[in-house]
Amino acid sequence: MKKNALSVVLIATLIAAASTSVHSGSAFGKAHKDDSLTDRVDKLFAQWNKGDSPGCALGIIKDGRLVYGRGYGMANLSYGIPNQSNSVFLIASISKQFTAMAVLMLVQQGKLSLDDDVRKYVPELPNLGAALTIRQLLHHTSGIRDEEAMFPLAGFREHDVITERDILDLVAAQKGLNYRPGEDFLYSNTGYTLLAIVVKRITGKSLRDFSETNIFKPLGMADSHFVDDHTTIIKNWTLGYEPVAGGGWKTSFPLFDFVGPTNVFTTIEDLARWDQNFYDKRVGGQAVIEQMLKPGVLNDGTEIDYAAGLFVGHWKGLRIVEHDGGDPGYRADFIRFPDQHFSVVCLCNVTNIDPNEITRQIAEIYLADQFKKNEVRQQLAPEKRVEVSERELAAVTGVYFNPITEIVRRIYLKEGKLMYFRGPENESELKPLGNNRFLMVDVPVRVEVNFVPPQQAAQAKMYVVEVPDPDQTSSHSLNNTGKPNIYVAVNPVSYSSEELAEYTGKYYSEELDVTYILRFEDNKLVLRRKKSEEAPTLTPTFVDSFNLLIANQSGSIRFMRDQKNHLTGFTLTVRSARRLLFRKL
Repeated sequence: MKKNALSVVLIATLIAAASTSVHSGSAFGKAHKDDSLTDRVDKLFAQWNKGDSPGCALGIIKDGRLVYGRGYGMANLSYGIPNQSNSVFLIASISKQFTAMAVLMLVQQGKLSLDDDVRKYVPELPNLGAALTIRQLLHHTSGIRDEEAMFPLAGFREHDVITERDILDLVAAQKGLNYRPGEDFLYSNTGYTLLAIVVKRITGKSLRDFSETNIFKPLGMADSHFVDDHTTIIKNWTLGYEPVAGGGWKTSFPLFDFVGPTNVFTTIEDLARWDQNFYDKRVGGQAVIEQMLKPGVLNDGTEIDYAAGLFVGHWKGLRIVEHDGGDPGYRADFIRFPDQHFSVVCLCNVTNIDPNEITRQIAEIYLADQFKKNEVRQQLAPEKRVEVSERELAAVTGVYFNPITEIVRRIYLKEGKLMYFRGPENESELKPLGNNRFLMVDVPVRVEVNFVPPQQAAQAKMYVVEVPDPDQTSSHSLNNTGKPNIYVAVNPVSYSSEELAEYTGKYYSEELDVTYILRFEDNKLVLRRKKSEEAPTLTPTFVDSFNLLIANQSGSIRFMRDQKNHLTGFTLTVRSARRLLFRKL
């Protein structure tokens, strides 16, 4: 018995050691390591670099060579298989750049135009009042609602099989857009699903087959594939995991039978080959690569920081090209510093890790001298907190409504501090800067909140704007257009039990093909829906308007009435799917 236990420990130790070894047999280029740097890198993964934990594969690329490729933790806990530099991971939204490359190659070949109406190739898309162009889909400026936001609202569970037909049916039923095409930027996976369909209908080949022939094989990316059938056998595939409350892990992976916004499976070694293509341009050529890196532009000329499947911007004064990704069981980040010919790829098969943060920590280790040169760069001047009386703070408290996004925010005092409330356990302090200006605390970007009192406007307003810092743009921006979100003050409301009971009943959405039931339970108005155990509470905000947390998304419901003041239905809004219509049955 003791001998067997010792053997198990020895095997586990050997497995852990294997998972941490440098993989020097890369076909891309001989890997090597600088112990003084890589030891610091390895410490970043210590929490996951164990024989009983999933983890990551890391690639550090410099001057066209994979200078460090390594696996941490396990690719498969059931069989004791460690992660290595040739382990295959789902890279989620990093897949979008390959879809963009395929589309732009077809543009180069004259088979479509960036300004073509998408309905020319996808007639299932209804006429929503304005043309939706290929260019707008690439840049997330089309206004089309996000499929990822709508799936759970329509009753899909996290691990249901979702097909291209499911998405087409969802798109075909839509009655509106989030905004007029080209007026704003709002990330939408639906646009990239439609682009994959466009590729298939123009070429007669699936995006998987087209990219295999025109992108992956020419670059020697033998372990890279779009996977449009979840039953496909994938060699060296890492299994996805998420933590279990109380300790341990459970498997987690999406069952996506569609491609475009996600579903590329690849390795860090193959991504090093793809990275080099942005320098030598073997696939696509100069024109396509330039178009991939060209930022989108809104109707009013505002430039955004999203190009074609890639975010472009600056970090600590250096130019970056990046994208991250997250799907059930997987997290990934890929950041390139083109002027330094340096990139970091971190692919993980576990959800409780932020590879975006890790890739930047690694960049700071390797590019320390480059960042030091930029210490004198122009930055936004730090602003000190201004002492403001509690009476002045109280003057701007209240409920504010954004008529475009239909988001409601509550501003209130808490222990003498002004708080910006988004939802339960989701609030930020507002630091006074003077003259009704405030700085949002503990958010990843600089966000200013400015209040305009009623004596200066028809009604009090709140302006929430992300202040651009040319040295710190990134894919984590809240609103990368630099335009303010404008909220108007509304009168808060509370309801009696009898008044809340008026809202109960069944409501049907043709757009989602789903029925929601509103019930009065335990003195609260709650929402019930099929295939879901959650029963979110509707919290009153202002007349006929409620906030709720539904399918892990902050949302709002606004009820509609007829001329006789009878309830006729409501619209449901979450961040990337606005004004979904429900009719009262």
